[in-house]
Amino acid sequence: MSRRPIILVTGADLAPQALALLSDFDVVYAGKAPQEADLIALCRQHDPVAIIVRYGRITAPIIAASASLRVISKHGSGTDTIDRAAAEGRGIQVLAAAGANAAAVAEQAVALMLACAKSVVHLNERMHAGHWDKATHKSVELSGRTVGVVGLGAIGQRFARIAAAMDMTVIGFDPYASNPPAFIEPVTLDAIWARSDVISLHCPLTEDNQGMVNETTLGRCKTGVIIVNTGRGGLIDERSLLTAIANGKVVMAGLDAFAQEPPSPDHPFFGNSRLVLSPHIGGVTSDAYVNMGVASARNILKALGVTAST
Repeated sequence: MSRRPIILVTGADLAPQALALLSDFDVVYAGKAPQEADLIALCRQHDPVAIIVRYGRITAPIIAASASLRVISKHGSGTDTIDRAAAEGRGIQVLAAAGANAAAVAEQAVALMLACAKSVVHLNERMHAGHWDKATHKSVELSGRTVGVVGLGAIGQRFARIAAAMDMTVIGFDPYASNPPAFIEPVTLDAIWARSDVISLHCPLTEDNQGMVNETTLGRCKTGVIIVNTGRGGLIDERSLLTAIANGKVVMAGLDAFAQEPPSPDHPFFGNSRLVLSPHIGGVTSDAYVNMGVASARNILKALGVTAST
């Protein structure tokens, strides 16, 4: 067995640039779809000093199986898949690669917003079926419309800047953000529901905001609102969203995150023409892959007090 400290990656790979930073460690991969039992076994076998979280959840039993564990580093910006209470109880740091995938996720949110407003998927299908709907179809013009941004971290602000450049009025809510840039008007969450033509979610999932988009909040929205979610699926009560789509309150929704991932094959989202769906790949680009890997590696080195060898 290696005498070098072990880093466990809950995935099948890591960017070469990140591995170069971790050259003083041995890296163990858990595979593409690690389950709790797999990770417990690997922790008991290898006793890692750090875990880089790409896929799956890091639960209290996994943390308990790692006697030498000192830091859990998320390969991304959201740490809701990590049992922070269990980690903090052991004095284990939980760190995120904040901002590393901001460009990628913000661009995905813009793409979903545009796909919804401009009927991109529907018109593509119609064209391939031999139809020419120029005389009958009208899309939504976003210039002059109001977009409500929930969550004003690196991703939310980047999305907001793009929307502002499209001449949209940008309003934003984030109880933890101070001094947002001038192109964002800070408002209450109630104002987000009442004023927005488009609502884009960019906040982490917490106990307080679980199901924040629900029957009540959707009822406060304008008729014909567009909902975009590139955050976490748990932010939306999916049954309420489907009802709002059926009754016309929500005209379209673009979703990159779901309550269960992947959704079950019989999920009612599938086949609904008012939904544009992508498989939680907002942060999955070649550039973001490198940025997140490097950031997660640097977070580990900093937490362990180690100077990078390259």
